[in-house]
Amino acid sequence: MKRIALAAGLLLVAAALAGVLRPDGAGAADPATTTDTVSVTGTGSVDAVPDRAEVSAGVETRAATAKAALTANGAAMQKVIAALRSNGGKDVTTQTVSLSTAFDQNGQPNGFVASNVASAETSLDGAGALIDAAVASGANTVYGPSLSRSDADALYRQALAKAVDDAKARAEILAKAAGRSLGRVTAIAESGSVTPVPYAAKASAAQDSTPVVSGSEETTASVSVTFELT
Repeated sequence: MKRIALAAGLLLVAAALAGVLRPDGAGAADPATTTDTVSVTGTGSVDAVPDRAEVSAGVETRAATAKAALTANGAAMQKVIAALRSNGGKDVTTQTVSLSTAFDQNGQPNGFVASNVASAETSLDGAGALIDAAVASGANTVYGPSLSRSDADALYRQALAKAVDDAKARAEILAKAAGRSLGRVTAIAESGSVTPVPYAAKASAAQDSTPVVSGSEETTASVSVTFELT
């Protein structure tokens, strides 16, 4: 019995010595490391006056039969499309073609109505003249113009860069208020964009054509950025 007790005691001593002689940290869980961060949203915008316009023009015709309405409409629309192309219109594209029953004031069927609408792009200064040319060629429906920038993508990228700068400026203010310094970026995400909206209208049309005016458009972008705090 004494020999068994002595052997057990020796094993305990050996285990204790092994624990003392083990390299530092071996067999022990590393303490969890946490990093303080600050997350902010930044916005940026760029102003620019539109330089491009999209005009939609079409013809609506009525006839006793569907075939007659569609045939008359097609002949009239050919003239409108030719006018759009010969007066500075680019990328002329058919938007809609429709044929439906017409009704009188009493709700009774009264022949058929056919409609065809095409769109064309032009410069802002040429939009009024293009509308006039379409109407002169027989168009009796006109929509637009829809104004835009030919370099819209470049403007958005500029706004996006400004949004990142704005986010950094906001984060620096928050870090300073907390007695900390701003570290590296740990996450960044594009939050979205805002469709340009014209404001401060300014005339941009010839005196002898349909007036088309535009003001500056604001292209806006936003980002969400997370920074480390040191």
